[in-house]
Amino acid sequence: MELNAALWWETIDVQVLLRLGVATLVGLLLGLDRELKGYDAGLRTHGMVALSSSLMTIVAIALYHQLGGADSSIDPLRVIEGMAAAIGIIAAGLIIVKGGEVRNLTTAAHIWLTAAIGIASGAGYFAVVFIAAGLALMLLILLRFVERWLPEAEDGPKEDGNAPR
Repeated sequence: MELNAALWWETIDVQVLLRLGVATLVGLLLGLDRELKGYDAGLRTHGMVALSSSLMTIVAIALYHQLGGADSSIDPLRVIEGMAAAIGIIAAGLIIVKGGEVRNLTTAAHIWLTAAIGIASGAGYFAVVFIAAGLALMLLILLRFVERWLPEAEDGPKEDGNAPR
C-alpha cells in the first residue's frame, strides 16, 4: 500500500478493507453483549475501538515498509504500545467505585480486548481474531450461567468498602 499516491483510491486495496471490516464487525459483535445489558460502552464504542486500533496498526505497518523496513529506525510496535496505554486510560475511566462496590470491570476488560482484536486484525492475524472473539463470547455467555450456580458471598462488602476475597 502506497501512502503518498497521487489519487486517494490508489491507496485502497482489498486486504486493507478486509482488515478494517473484520475488526469493525468483531468489535460490533463484542459490543452487542454490553449494548443488550444497557452499558454505555456498547455497539458504537466497541466498533470504533476495534476500527481505530486496526487502522493505526495498518498505518504503522505501511509506514514501516514505506520508510525502509528493517533498514529504518521506525518501530511499528511503538504505535501498539501507545494504543495500549490510551485504551488502558479509556478502560480505567469506565470503572466506577460507588459505595465500596466496583462496577464496569468487565466492560473495561471488554474494551481492552476489543482493541487487541483490532490490532490483530490490522496486522492480518485473522485466525487470532476469530479465536479470541470466540473465547470472549464463550466467557461472556457461559460464565453467566456458571455465576448463577455459584453461592453468593455470605459476608458482603467489608466496613472499609473492599469486597471479600
